[in-house]
Amino acid sequence: MGKKVKNKDLAARLGVSGTLVSLVLNNKADQHGIKKETQEKVLALARQMGYFDMVQEQGEESVVEQKPGIIGMVVPSLHDPFVYEIIPHLEKAFATIGIGFAIITKDPDDLRFSRLTAAIRKFYSGLILLGEAADDYTIRSLRTGSYPFVLLEKSCKTLRLNTVCTDSSVGATLVAEHIEKLGYRNIVLVTENTPRKVGIEETQEILNELGRKNCFNKPAEIELVRYPGAYEPDCSQIEKYMRPPFRAEMLLVMNSQLVYPIMSYLRKKKLRIPQDIALISMEEGIGFDLMYTPVTCLRKPFSSLAVKVANITWSEVKNAGKGKYKRQVNLVPELIVRQSCGTI
Repeated sequence: MGKKVKNKDLAARLGVSGTLVSLVLNNKADQHGIKKETQEKVLALARQMGYFDMVQEQGEESVVEQKPGIIGMVVPSLHDPFVYEIIPHLEKAFATIGIGFAIITKDPDDLRFSRLTAAIRKFYSGLILLGEAADDYTIRSLRTGSYPFVLLEKSCKTLRLNTVCTDSSVGATLVAEHIEKLGYRNIVLVTENTPRKVGIEETQEILNELGRKNCFNKPAEIELVRYPGAYEPDCSQIEKYMRPPFRAEMLLVMNSQLVYPIMSYLRKKKLRIPQDIALISMEEGIGFDLMYTPVTCLRKPFSSLAVKVANITWSEVKNAGKGKYKRQVNLVPELIVRQSCGTI
């Protein structure tokens, strides 16, 4: 048996009173108006310090639920760089509070997933719906049965739901201010023309932010097309904006996966980055720091996103999906400045 974890130990680590810790561990926090966020911090630390393991070794049962089983994360695609980046952080966050974690893929065009929703609820104690995996049908189905779930990188303005997102409006401000400092005026905003438009709100936010500043000319917008059977999108539209009358000075790429074919195309055309044209990505991609030239980008707060999602999901499971409080958490991204933007 390990060292006994006492209430006062948890209280000292968190900077709260022993009475508060006792109320949380005895499932009386709601009765005394203790904030949900404070409850989550107490319970998360109790798991990390082995409090519940100690209780189990003593042959006792904790008043609060100890291990709510396995949490599933539904993702639109395993090829999304965001999935690669966030998974290690989520695994660590759930492991520290003693919960299993698994990944489920969902193609938005696959109607069979609708029939699987009921079965998934039997296998998992709660779900995280990532981005476009949070379609209207799935959300309605889970809400109807009071099933615990959290939306990750997907906001919902019409319903009261638990959401954890990167604050894209702050990210747009960071990028616009950086471009202003560098002195560029002619900017081309690059997206991809896909059947399911992703990132429409983020695109509009950066356009609005650039429009609020008088130092920029009206940005040009390009939608790259990926023809059937083609491995990469057609980047030839970019070249015409390099010539008069527009004379592009910077490419602002909305999707990190477009950066690789764009840079490859520019090299073939013997156009240098950033000497001939600068480039910033609104998302971080794998290996951006190793590319030639290293790419300036917005980095999502992966660790903070994972911790928030884990705590809110655990709280939802503990309350059987009927928690009184629904939280909309927005976390600030970081601008990672590298050579591609032309900064000195």
